[in-house]
Amino acid sequence: MKIKKQLLKLARRKNKTIVFPEAGYSDRIIEASQILAHKKICKVILIADESALLLRFKKLDGVTIINPKTSDLKQNFIDLLLEKRKHKGLTYEQAEILVEEPFYFATLLVESGYADGMVSGAEVPTAQSLRPALEIIKANAEIASSCFCFVGKHKNFDLPIFLADGGLCPNPTANQLALIAKQTVVTLKTLFPELEPKVAFLSYSTKGSANGELIEKIREAQSIFSNENPTILNDGELQLDAALVPRVSKLKCPECNVAGKANILIVPDLNCGNMLYKAIQYFGNLTAVGPIVQGLNKPVNDLSRGCNIDDILLLTAVTILQST
Repeated sequence: MKIKKQLLKLARRKNKTIVFPEAGYSDRIIEASQILAHKKICKVILIADESALLLRFKKLDGVTIINPKTSDLKQNFIDLLLEKRKHKGLTYEQAEILVEEPFYFATLLVESGYADGMVSGAEVPTAQSLRPALEIIKANAEIASSCFCFVGKHKNFDLPIFLADGGLCPNPTANQLALIAKQTVVTLKTLFPELEPKVAFLSYSTKGSANGELIEKIREAQSIFSNENPTILNDGELQLDAALVPRVSKLKCPECNVAGKANILIVPDLNCGNMLYKAIQYFGNLTAVGPIVQGLNKPVNDLSRGCNIDDILLLTAVTILQST
């Protein structure tokens, strides 16, 4: 896959460190970490009990293994977590317990600069994977969001294509949809700086073919985004086929400036986004990279529990490219 090789090649040049909190119970993470270390794509930190890990795998080359319970960093991280969460009433005893939890410890490694990013979610739900990041690293805007990047080949349209939000924000407002679109533009330009963003705000209507409350939110979001980002090609409301397929766009909206060639798809809510991403992935036989988390101060990304080794490698490359 050309895009996969491109992303891994770019990631290797950055010489970053990525932490994986699920190493203690995920064979997929271990297998991916060995590929990353062997190919020198990044430096790897595994959060686990080293003795237990080596009993299972005998030999792990080129990785650093950290046990939160015995780490020299534990006290510093307790103090840091207390500072970050004191406004929420976190006690010292609670901080002691949380710091030993792999997802919190890994997130604190990123926040403290010991790691440049974190990849998790192969074995746990998104809430468990991302909660520490949202509490500790936090968003740099009103909300954090997520997107999926689809790569592969398709006879009807060009790839890559980005879909947002299919993994994080349940029911964004029109203003938040405009922000999600802006965050997705940043993600596209981070991964593929040669591409021009073309943003389509999706609906069940194309340019006034229907009316209703759900459509009004999409129209408002597109208007907000367009006013705030006048140099970025965008349009809406558009149906999916009008946004992606040139033949259909010529029939439904021939004057639309992104129809038939959109590479960023903005959906109304998480219901639509999650179902659509899985349909594109499995019915279209495409690789869905993500969820790629957008808008955090430092990169933390969430795998799908259905991920394979290639998915882990690709999302790690994305995480590296998001890091400064």
